[in-house]
Amino acid sequence: QVQLVESGGGLVQAGDSLRLSCAASGRTFSSYAMGWFRQAPGKEREFVAAITWRLGSTYYADSVKGRFTISRDNAKKTVSLQMNSLKPDDTAVYSCAAKRGAIDTVPGEYDYWGQGTQVTVSS
Repeated sequence: QVQLVESGGGLVQAGDSLRLSCAASGRTFSSYAMGWFRQAPGKEREFVAAITWRLGSTYYADSVKGRFTISRDNAKKTVSLQMNSLKPDDTAVYSCAAKRGAIDTVPGEYDYWGQGTQVTVSS
């Protein structure tokens, strides 16, 4: 069982940076692949970034590649999303998620979800 709590969202201007954090509970956090997803109003939840549990290999959506960086600290049971050069199109509720095994871009493949944190980017 894994419980996830996100933090770090807020209102920023285009071009600004923001860092989201996801704190996990559970003894086996280090064996879970972690992902960040986002959902804008009226849109489906979409994949943002993911990181593997052992080697820390990362994967990004094309829309955030080069601007966002996902990282994890297994000792502290946290996963972070550094977001730079934010755009109004990045406005959404951002959620972290966990799954056993390989990373995936499909939300339905993840077993555990946080409650989400709002990110709003003004133009």
